[in-house]
Amino acid sequence: MSTSLTYSVVCLYRSGMEDEVFVLDVDSAPTAWREAGAGPRVAVLLHGLGGSRIAWRPQLGPLSAHHRVVAWDGPGYGASAPISAPTFDDYSDRAAALIRVVSPDAPVDLVGMSFGGMIAQYTAHRFPELIRSLTLLCTSPAFGLDGTDPVEWRAARLAGLETFGSPAAAAPAILASLAGPDAAHVVPEAVEAMERVPMDGLLASLATITTHDSRAILPTINIPTLVLVGERDDETSPAYAQAIVDL
Repeated sequence: MSTSLTYSVVCLYRSGMEDEVFVLDVDSAPTAWREAGAGPRVAVLLHGLGGSRIAWRPQLGPLSAHHRVVAWDGPGYGASAPISAPTFDDYSDRAAALIRVVSPDAPVDLVGMSFGGMIAQYTAHRFPELIRSLTLLCTSPAFGLDGTDPVEWRAARLAGLETFGSPAAAAPAILASLAGPDAAHVVPEAVEAMERVPMDGLLASLATITTHDSRAILPTINIPTLVLVGERDDETSPAYAQAIVDL
């Protein structure tokens, strides 16, 4: 694996206090990541559809106090190599390969947010030996549980991207519309994360996400799992989270 390293210190905020956290950006091929902390346990974080490795900035401080935390750039995102016409198996293969690199001797705590939570489900099913625990944030067991038509859903998002011309240009409007009523303060950081997403990587994700259906594999997952969702989330509703739990 070809690896180059860049080092940076970022300021994080926790409980109103400013903490300096050492962050290591690893621009590796095929998967790049950001990490912090040096605990005996490793947590691997998979971002959502418009995210990247820097989307987890607020979590790195608290989590790195007791974990080595690794946040990836997903395939085709940020500094990571794309996959041509990816499937969820392809994404989970890449996640498993990263886990083997960053934690070759022990299973990890795998955390997936939204689209990353979908990838995490397939990874847990296909590579259970690599995962100690699974946390699924604001995600679902299948696309279209609420009756959403996949063709219309994808067309609406493509039209928005065409209007703005790039994910970076579209980010402020898209993310402001998704933020909850008490969460406007997170929009600038979310915009910064989405600005790192190449158009091709986002288009590949949009095509893949409409194929998501993990309902047949969820009953096979025996890894300790925590499912979390915001009560006001209307993109991946609490009903989706409950469906994952039920399965």
